[in-house]
Amino acid sequence: MKMVSAAKLRRAQNAIINLRPYSNKLNEILGNLSSAADSLDGMPLFQERPIEKVALVVISSNRGLCGGFNANVSKKVEAMLQGEFAEQAAKGNVKLYCIGKKAAELLARRHDVAWRNETLTETSAFDEIAELGEQLMNDFISHQVDCVKIVYNKFINPATQELCAEDFLPIANLGGGGEESAKKADYIFEPSKEEILTELIPKILKLQLYKTLLDSVASEHGARMTAMHKATDNATEILKDLRLKYNNARQSSITNELIEIVSGAEALNN
Repeated sequence: MKMVSAAKLRRAQNAIINLRPYSNKLNEILGNLSSAADSLDGMPLFQERPIEKVALVVISSNRGLCGGFNANVSKKVEAMLQGEFAEQAAKGNVKLYCIGKKAAELLARRHDVAWRNETLTETSAFDEIAELGEQLMNDFISHQVDCVKIVYNKFINPATQELCAEDFLPIANLGGGGEESAKKADYIFEPSKEEILTELIPKILKLQLYKTLLDSVASEHGARMTAMHKATDNATEILKDLRLKYNNARQSSITNELIEIVSGAEALNN
């Protein structure tokens, strides 16, 4: 299983590493555009409002044997439902969108899962995750949800995964303001900045959701590879201990048999 996970990890790691520069550049463009836009009032995906209804996108795996990968995600969601979104959860205003079988099974014991998908972690298909992104944006615009967060494991390296709860909607002003941002955003826009933002934002959000999926897939294989490596090391140590105990027991048995033989021989001589 370690070898299989290592082979899958290589493909998943290449996918997320190759996507990150493209995703970061798009986020930089979005930040420059949002800081240069005259007003964001007409852009519903930027609008912050009182949080009454929440959507949580939870990304886990379909299989176990990967350490605390899935359990940590579920615990993070439970902590958010009992802390940050306790009031909304008490009113039943929290929607759970689960990608992956394990988190869906764990969370369904206590909460209602509004949507679940067990194929995305296997196929990593952009079209399918884009449909979910489109649905989340439509729900936000129609005020069915006021906040969307994504809970997943971010891939750092094969041995390290970082548990994250990222804001998805509303979009934060990524420009940061200030003269430096203004210089970066000193572009000539054709068509208008607002039209470009309207066209670009959905694509960037869908790509952001896709990036979290690839992060989680790579993290899963890394966590499973590490878990299987530790399991192999632990099994080797157990075998060593058992072999030592077996040899000690065998040596004691042989010694007892020799003592019995010698004692019997001495008794016959006497």
